[in-house]
Amino acid sequence: MSDTVANAEASAPLSQVERVIDTFIAPSKTFHDILRSSSWWLPWLLGVLVTLGFGLAIQQKIGWDKTYNNILLQSPQSQQDRLAQLPADQQAKQKAIGASVVQYIFWATPVLSLLFAAIAAMVLLATVNFGLGGHATFGQMFAVWMYATLPFLVQGILGIVTLFAGLDADSFNLKNPVGTNIGYYLPLDSPKWLIAAGTSIDVLTIWVLILLTIGCATVAGIKRNTTAAAVWGWWILITLVKVVVAAI
Repeated sequence: MSDTVANAEASAPLSQVERVIDTFIAPSKTFHDILRSSSWWLPWLLGVLVTLGFGLAIQQKIGWDKTYNNILLQSPQSQQDRLAQLPADQQAKQKAIGASVVQYIFWATPVLSLLFAAIAAMVLLATVNFGLGGHATFGQMFAVWMYATLPFLVQGILGIVTLFAGLDADSFNLKNPVGTNIGYYLPLDSPKWLIAAGTSIDVLTIWVLILLTIGCATVAGIKRNTTAAAVWGWWILITLVKVVVAAI
């Protein structure tokens, strides 16, 4: 009788809130529930709320002009030199345009995240179905991506906390706002390829990769160790591309 009750509880439908909570404490439950329903609206809504909060914190505590200037200081020296050669009025104009672009792209993040999620889901779907013999659907893989990437919200929340705690505006880097990765602690004059490699070695990214492994294996019906090789293989490939591009 106890086994029957346990099986019933394991297969009981989860609410969206339960799915989000279980992603952090019992991820297998969340991904098994995706086999029942591929709904993903709550993770996306939480992402919108965190983006809104982080954006307002940046606007209030740092400002978009300062945010862009900090990004510019960490850009390739050649780009900084080209800007420095312009007359003062043109420099100001270019910086104003750059700050606006950064601001608009940031506020568009919730929409862009859906596009990126669709691309990632298609890549993973092709990998597990055609490469590993799985049987997932696009909707299931899209939902897996949305739930598996929930730990990235921690970065935004920590960003909000550090900004309101009085982070020095000069040290704020929108591309790497909190110290969850090795690259955050490297000196600014470190080789760009080293910073790119260090930034990829991120606690939250590793967490997400683990969740993606569990999720993809669950919805595709394949072994986790096989899935892990594919998921982590993609991460290694992307990291190598980033390092090479930074080196060039």
